[in-house]
Amino acid sequence: MPSVNILELVVRGVVVYVALLLALRIFGKREVGQFTIYDLVFVVLVANALQPAMTGPDTSLVGGLVLIAALVTANAVVGRLDQVPMIHRLFTPTPTVIIREGNYMPEQMTREGITQDEVEMAIREHGISGAKDVKLAVLEADGTISVVPRDLATQRPRRRVRFVRKI
Repeated sequence: MPSVNILELVVRGVVVYVALLLALRIFGKREVGQFTIYDLVFVVLVANALQPAMTGPDTSLVGGLVLIAALVTANAVVGRLDQVPMIHRLFTPTPTVIIREGNYMPEQMTREGITQDEVEMAIREHGISGAKDVKLAVLEADGTISVVPRDLATQRPRRRVRFVRKI
């Protein structure tokens, strides 16, 4: 039997889940597959730091199972709520134009934490030689960089180009 009230375990877990979800939303446009080694270390350390906040003094098996059930339920509820447009906008960042008509948008790039080298890599991966040949480049909500060439005859990439943000 848990040494902490079951309702307290549920509330602790859900509060930490929501707080972490909000922190990751603020963190930026990136998918798990885009994590750098720094991001991985960060997530492991955050998980280690948050564990006592969720379980308190409880180390029982039942307490762990209750916490898992609470987190899975919270995740399912957030997944359903994400289908509501107003809530979806809260958790999904808007796309950001980073090149328009061959010109870099340095303010937006700085705000998003993306470098010119990273954008140029995405441009090359789209089969375009440089920014001068780009009509529009957009950092999408999922962290990918979409590139629209000035010459629409340019081939599409064979793989998705992902933005990798450094911490």
